[in-house]
Amino acid sequence: MNSKDKPLVAILMGSDSDLSTMVETGKMLNSFGIAYATRITSAHRSPKKTHELVATLESGGVEVFVVGAGLAAHLAGVVASITAKPVIGVPMGGGSLQGVDALYSTVQMPGGVPVATMAIGRHGAKNAGILAAQILALKDEGLRDRLVTFKEELERSVEEKDRKLAAELQGTAGAVGELTREGK
Repeated sequence: MNSKDKPLVAILMGSDSDLSTMVETGKMLNSFGIAYATRITSAHRSPKKTHELVATLESGGVEVFVVGAGLAAHLAGVVASITAKPVIGVPMGGGSLQGVDALYSTVQMPGGVPVATMAIGRHGAKNAGILAAQILALKDEGLRDRLVTFKEELERSVEEKDRKLAAELQGTAGAVGELTREGK
């Protein structure tokens, strides 16, 4: 991204250990040409900084917050309590409960403080970037066109994988027939 571009998305995370997962959000935003800012802040260890950071980012033009956190994972909820902008939560994997605690903390928000919650880990971080792009595309036709192209490319990749599988199975006697008769 050009350093002159104002970030439209803020990627916040509770710890530097979350960066290896949240990089997936940045990759998706980059692929759609969306400027973003990435910062570390903590709902528990730096609550004043979190409030100030959200206010600063919002006044700087941020339209969507993508927030990753693990364990108690209150960061997305705290951000959602501060801003009227959309907040997308990404629960981090790991810990003694393998991210289930982070998932519950992110998805179980009280009425009036919504957080759109993604899957645990890297897939959730990737989807958060796509969802942020979809939100921004409501006001940006060019971005909407890039999203349509992205979805078409996903479809083509599945068709290509299916063609490869069919070609591999064709050499295996009866394999295709066995796959199509399965369950009869």
